[in-house]
Amino acid sequence: MRACAGCRDGAGFATPFSMAFQPIVDLRDGDVFAYEALVRGTDGASAADILATVTMENRYAFDQGCRVKALELAASGLPKQSKAKLSINFMPNAVYEPRACIRSTLETAERVGFPLDRILFEFTESEQIDTDHLLKILTAYRAMGFKTAIDDFGAGYAGLTLLAKFQPDIVKLDMDLVRGIDQSRDKRIVLRHTLAMLREFEILPLCEGVETSEELAVLKDMGVHHIQGYLLARPAFERFELPNMAAVA
Repeated sequence: MRACAGCRDGAGFATPFSMAFQPIVDLRDGDVFAYEALVRGTDGASAADILATVTMENRYAFDQGCRVKALELAASGLPKQSKAKLSINFMPNAVYEPRACIRSTLETAERVGFPLDRILFEFTESEQIDTDHLLKILTAYRAMGFKTAIDDFGAGYAGLTLLAKFQPDIVKLDMDLVRGIDQSRDKRIVLRHTLAMLREFEILPLCEGVETSEELAVLKDMGVHHIQGYLLARPAFERFELPNMAAVA
């Protein structure tokens, strides 16, 4: 595959960074469904600190670097017997041509021996994007066998309009909807109808930001099986820690 303009002409990314990993759990069997790779500074800087240094000029290098770093750490840090997927956040505006920009991901996965069918690409709605361009990326990724997910669903730009045009494998419901859901009838109504829609689309719903046992109890009662949040585990820097399943007993 020929390199695209972003690869040829884009600036490098100078800020040192690595990844922290947070588990996503399937409550039905207690297994780790996936680990989400979350950018962190090598000096302890937060994701927000790192992202603040991303510009139009260096975003391609940053996006590519995140993929490579996540794959390298997963290949060396995940137990050999693990079947957990690796969830990698990508920036749609940093993908110029999907099949060209995926080249380093494929090369890295082959080099480190990480199976392609365990790679999950997720994007956030918070970045204003060209929907047609995003659809092109998602369609190409699906054709190549990757799983896709919308992160922070309901909090950004795309929302229902995008969902009517393309159904990803997973929708991660925004933590603001999950937070305090045990105390909010309105949130429970919104979640109940959102879950019904996702199930009709045959999309796996995933609730993130679960922090209390009361929130978890409501989600379980509503039939949510996949969760992520501090109640089970915080992101661990360059480590793949097991979730605290005692919290869901």
